Amino acid sequence: MNKKKRILTLVEAAEYLNVNPRFMRRLVAERRITFHKVGRFLRFDQNDLDAFLDAGRVERIEQLR
Repeated sequence: MNKKKRILTLVEAAEYLNVNPRFMRRLVAERRITFHKVGRFLRFDQNDLDAFLDAGRVERIEQLR
């Protein structure tokens, strides 16, 4: 599995996850999401964002009849 790395800014990562930048900052402050610090800037690997989404996935339950 050879995924190409794409590094995103905080605003780009928020857009990718369809959340606002303030929520992204909260995820960072609570250490709930993986990030990189480049000087004073935050950067996010798109693969890490995908892993964050996958970790929060809830499967549907089959309805019994």
